[in-house]
Amino acid sequence: MLVALRTACRSAAPGLRSSSPQLLAARFYHERIVDHYESPRNVGSLDKTDPRVGTGLVGAPACGDVMKLQMRVGPDGVIEEAVFKTFGCGSAIASSSYTTEWLKGKSLDEAGTIKNSDIAKHLKLPPVKLHCSMLAEDAVKAAIKDYQQKRRELGGEAATA
Repeated sequence: MLVALRTACRSAAPGLRSSSPQLLAARFYHERIVDHYESPRNVGSLDKTDPRVGTGLVGAPACGDVMKLQMRVGPDGVIEEAVFKTFGCGSAIASSSYTTEWLKGKSLDEAGTIKNSDIAKHLKLPPVKLHCSMLAEDAVKAAIKDYQQKRRELGGEAATA
């Protein structure tokens, strides 16, 4: 895909250096980032009042990215669904999309082990975009904390993470 995008950009604008967004994407971003940005998975919202739903809302003041990640946890403590809404750059959207895919089927304990470095490595984020993977990690941890708080307030046992 990246090669095809690169070829299309070169043939469409052989004299341009960096003015085309497609050319910039082809030069600086790995195909995994482009794929998750162009076809994001699991965009949406869940009912935040549902006691089975944990919501993490985080932001990066330096760049203005805001990420909302939600997960629905089944009775067995396994994440059944994960969705996101992100206002930010392509790398933030890609990090959100990939993270929701990774979360599905994981226990809360497993989800709590997510590291931004794993997200960045999988997507091959450039160093200047590592903060996007940090947002995703923070959103997951905030969603887990929110879920556990709801469970405590309802008098139920919260699964550990």
